[in-house]
Amino acid sequence: MSHRTASRRPERSRSRSPTVETLAVFAVVFAAQSVVGFVSESLAFGLFALSPPIDARPWTLVVSVYAHAGVGHLLSNALVLVLVGFAVERVTTKWRFHAFFAAVGMLSGVAQVTLSGLVTTGPVPAVLGASGAVFGLLGYLLAGNAVTGAVLRKLPLGSRGRVALLLALALGVTLLTAAPGVALIAHFTGFVLGAVAGRAHLLRAGVET
Repeated sequence: MSHRTASRRPERSRSRSPTVETLAVFAVVFAAQSVVGFVSESLAFGLFALSPPIDARPWTLVVSVYAHAGVGHLLSNALVLVLVGFAVERVTTKWRFHAFFAAVGMLSGVAQVTLSGLVTTGPVPAVLGASGAVFGLLGYLLAGNAVTGAVLRKLPLGSRGRVALLLALALGVTLLTAAPGVALIAHFTGFVLGAVAGRAHLLRAGVET
């Protein structure tokens, strides 16, 4: 009997799409925000938004990734998630997708409040929303595909040049979303983390024999 090697495909036929599951979490968290906000807007903001000191409300590290500031904020992140999420989930498993989304979202949020604290003289603005995690998926999709790999191999760039190109791309994509109240540091951080993971094919499923 011969052995063969094949890419492991995500079990989409036996389980729900992680993109759809993430959208469902968005809806549930937003509903909870709305209920709490009906009682007290300040309480809802305090329970769901990430702000320093982080260890004072550690649960907001995770919750803030799936919480949103309003319907428009929710719909914009949901739209981009749909555009990139279904593509990324095709090359990975459900649990890797969820772990990546949460981890990149949390790290992006921490970067936002930490770096903002270094340049802000007054209170550090709190952050909430999935845009850092969504930018991570976008970075992964752009950096981890075969076309990008082929282009990078043809460019006369060393390792430093590729890093510079990655940072320039991340900066360009981030500036496209620049607007008052937008967490640009989280966007930049998420895209960079996603692109690095994409070049390393971090979410690629293993092989079976």
